[in-house]
Amino acid sequence: MTLHFETLDEIISLAIKEDIGIGDVTTLACIDSLTKGNGAIVAKSEGILCGIDTAMRVFHLIDENVRFSKLKRDGARIKKGEKLANVKGRMHSLLAAERTALNFLQRMSGIATLTTQYVELTKGTRAVILDTRKTAPLMREFDKYAVRTGGGKNHRMGLFDMILIKDNHIAAVGGVAQALRRCAEFRVTRATKKIPVEIETTSLDQVKEVLSIGGIDRIMLDNFTIEGIRNAVKLAAHKVPLEVSGGVALKTVRAIAKTGVEFISVGELTHSPRALDISFEIM
Repeated sequence: MTLHFETLDEIISLAIKEDIGIGDVTTLACIDSLTKGNGAIVAKSEGILCGIDTAMRVFHLIDENVRFSKLKRDGARIKKGEKLANVKGRMHSLLAAERTALNFLQRMSGIATLTTQYVELTKGTRAVILDTRKTAPLMREFDKYAVRTGGGKNHRMGLFDMILIKDNHIAAVGGVAQALRRCAEFRVTRATKKIPVEIETTSLDQVKEVLSIGGIDRIMLDNFTIEGIRNAVKLAAHKVPLEVSGGVALKTVRAIAKTGVEFISVGELTHSPRALDISFEIM
């Protein structure tokens, strides 16, 4: 579940460079370079913490001598006013790292918090909350880690680890049967039999067609009504897992989950999360 910073340091470094540029001119102008200080990362609202190790990595990439003491770990439920970490070192380093560290921490905690809300609303059902590829550019590893921290599961990481036949693919080749046939041929010729295959459907007729052809690992129900989802569950009879996509919100997810579907994908988790309010304060 952890992040592998050896592959992510380049992204973090680019974020640091974006913010600092030629230098933190305000700090350079106001504070002597030898001045040392203490700071704390403090929660300003309740939620699920995520990204504390990423925040620590920001400080250490700027200055490896900064002492960063975590008081809470990712996945912890945090309350307003709680200290999440203590930080000690050169004031120039602390202030240079502040915003970039918080940008990661606030976004990731916001995603984890929202994911947990969805997961809690589906308790007692078989439904698993999934994310999507609707992530911020270059933030996918961080965004999807935050979903896992919040109790959700990851859908495909990119275009490379799952065959997902969507409406545009179906339209481009002339129908469901043609798309599935081409997919089957591709898997044989490219030796990709282990890659899962999912197909998007927009009607019960398409669901029936897919079930009659077979060779599929999951069927996506795109923008189905609750009644349509129930009917699809009856048709599939849990022989092929179903995933609901579209029209999913906190106010609708419980009703969707109670239909008996196996998966619910939620684009909102990563395409428009509300950042959790967290601050950095010099003590």
